[in-house]
Amino acid sequence: MIFEYFADTDMLVIKLSDVASIESEEITPGVVLDFDEQEHVVSIEIEDASKRIDLSRLELKAMPISNLILSERVPAS
Repeated sequence: MIFEYFADTDMLVIKLSDVASIESEEITPGVVLDFDEQEHVVSIEIEDASKRIDLSRLELKAMPISNLILSERVPAS
């Protein structure tokens, strides 16, 4: 699972799977679910993310994580 924030568009994308999306549905204004061929949710897109949620804090509880990777977006040169 990957959480990725795009500051230039204020969009948070939560990738649940590496499987390609074939269909999307806006479930509420500014929140889009992406589905694969089996109709499983593969990602969640949240527009105007900084206005909807606190992006400064991420808390994980009781997650069976074996590999935690923290990375920072590097600006293009």
